[in-house]
Amino acid sequence: MASKINHVAIVSEKYALITKFYEALFGMANSPKVTPHSAQTVGDGYVGLNINPRKPGRPAGLDHFGVEVDNVEVVFEKMRSHYPACQWVQRPSNRPFAGITANDPDGNVFDLSQKKMENRRHVYEDNDGDRNARFISHVALRTMRPDEMARFYVDVFGFAQQNAAAGDPNHYLSDGRVTLVIIPYDIRNFSGQSILPTGMDHVGFTVEDIDAFRTDLDNLVGGNPVMTTPGVGLGKEGAARLELLCRQAPYAKTFVSDPDYTMLAVLPRA
Repeated sequence: MASKINHVAIVSEKYALITKFYEALFGMANSPKVTPHSAQTVGDGYVGLNINPRKPGRPAGLDHFGVEVDNVEVVFEKMRSHYPACQWVQRPSNRPFAGITANDPDGNVFDLSQKKMENRRHVYEDNDGDRNARFISHVALRTMRPDEMARFYVDVFGFAQQNAAAGDPNHYLSDGRVTLVIIPYDIRNFSGQSILPTGMDHVGFTVEDIDAFRTDLDNLVGGNPVMTTPGVGLGKEGAARLELLCRQAPYAKTFVSDPDYTMLAVLPRA
């Protein structure tokens, strides 16, 4: 069964600003199929990035990703048969990004859709071709059960297990174009810094040239200070966080926070 990671979602109080940040720095295109007062979506030509307005009681930050499949009933049957703790719910008709939301064995939620699903509204129909020069290439999750999680995404969605470098404990699962990174969670890794729970960790962007990317970031912030990105690695706790990021995402060349603190791992095109 063909499956693709078709979007990543962020929750933000600054959703309009964040939308412009990803357009300006990564060349992502805003979809005309969403209304200005609601969640916004930009795309790199293959993956959509949804920026959802924050609502009371909902934490901000990286929230979930979505998978598009040929037939959701096949997914349901695999989950019923082999992963009974994984459940799903139909989304309301005012949710244009996915018809269904489900959970994996570790409780992470992901959106599930298939082409021509009624309330999908063709939001991603422009993301079926060539990607931008700067594009989403990785989505990373922290989990206490990395082997089981990797098995779930391979079994249910047919993602391909990629080889990791010697000593790298991560699982790398590919849909052919985007990689889902499964990072083992150990609370002891957060010694000396704010402790994060299991869940979404960061989004990885591939760019054509790291130096050109850094220059564009400097020019963006210099020309529009509201686009200022919080420094990564500053101070004692920041240094500990950056050191952990470098260990857990060895494929990244640099790390950047967007203006609302979502972590981005940036790597050069191979």
